[in-house]
Amino acid sequence: MISLRQHAISIAAIFLALAIGVVLGSGLLSNGMLSGLRDDKAQLQSEIEDLNDTNNRLTEQLIAADGFDATVGDRIVRDTLAQRPVVVFTTPDTDPGALDALQRTIGQAGGSVSGRVSLTESFVDAVNGDQLRTLVTNVVPAGTQLRTGAVDQGSLAGDLLGSVLLLNPQTAQPQTTPQERVLALDTLRGGGFVEFDGDVQPGQLAVVLTGSGDPDNTSGNRGAVIARFAGALDGRGAGTVLAGPTTAAEGNGPIAVVRADAALAAVLSTVDDVDRVSGRITTVLALQEQLAGGTGRYGTGPGAAAVTVGAAQP
Repeated sequence: MISLRQHAISIAAIFLALAIGVVLGSGLLSNGMLSGLRDDKAQLQSEIEDLNDTNNRLTEQLIAADGFDATVGDRIVRDTLAQRPVVVFTTPDTDPGALDALQRTIGQAGGSVSGRVSLTESFVDAVNGDQLRTLVTNVVPAGTQLRTGAVDQGSLAGDLLGSVLLLNPQTAQPQTTPQERVLALDTLRGGGFVEFDGDVQPGQLAVVLTGSGDPDNTSGNRGAVIARFAGALDGRGAGTVLAGPTTAAEGNGPIAVVRADAALAAVLSTVDDVDRVSGRITTVLALQEQLAGGTGRYGTGPGAAAVTVGAAQP
C-alpha cells in the first residue's frame, strides 16, 4: 500500500520532471527562434543594401539626365517664347529655387517675366472665400464682364486678374487701363490676398507655379482654389500652364484637381515635374503649345499623358 509520503514524493517528482522539460524545451525553442531571427535579419539587411544601391544608381542617373538637360536646354527652348511677356503667379508653398530656375528658362526661351504675383495663404484658404469674392466684385473694371460660371473664389479672382494682367488673345493689347490694373492689385494686396513687387505689367501668357501642397491638409479646398484660379486665367489670355512638383499631382493637389476635371484639363496645360530641368523645359514648350491652341498633361506623376510636349503617350 502506497503511503501518503510516497504519494507526495511521486507528485513532486512529476512536477520536477515537467519543470525540467519546460526549461530544456524553452532553451531549445529560444535557440531555434534566435537562429531564425538572425537569418531574417541578415536577409533584410541584404535587401536594404540592394535597395540602397539601386537608389544611388537611379539618383546618379537623374543627376546625369539633369546635367544633359541643362546643357541642351538652351538650344531646345531658344526663341520658343520670342518677345512673349509672361506673368508668373506663385502659391504660398512655391519653392523659391524652382521659381528662379523657371524665370531663367523663360529668359532662355526669348520671353520675359512682365510681372510676378504671389497668392497668399489667405487667398487659398476657403474660409476667406466670401471676403475675397466681395473684394473682386467691387473692383471689376468698367466694361469687363466676369464670367457667369465663375462663382467660387478661385474662379472669380482668376477671371479678374486675367482681365487686368493678360493681354487680349486676339489683339495682344491690354484689356483694361493701367489705373484699373493698379486698383485691382492694390485692393487685393490691401485685403491680404496677394503680394507683388514693383510694377506688374500685363503678359500674353501666364504660369501658375505651385508647390508640394498642404501636407497637414488644413484646407481641403486649397488645391481646388488654385486649380480653378489657373483655369479662369487661361480663359482670359492666350494660354496658361499650371506647374509644380509631382506631389501637386497627387491626392487633392491642384494639378490632380485639374486632371480629374475634364473641362479644366481640356484647356489648361499641367506640368508635374517643374522641380527638374526637364519639367521647366516642358513648361516653356507647353506655353508655346498653348499659343497654338494646344493643351496637355505632362510629367511623370499621376494623370500625366506624356513626359513632355511632342512625346508619344505611354
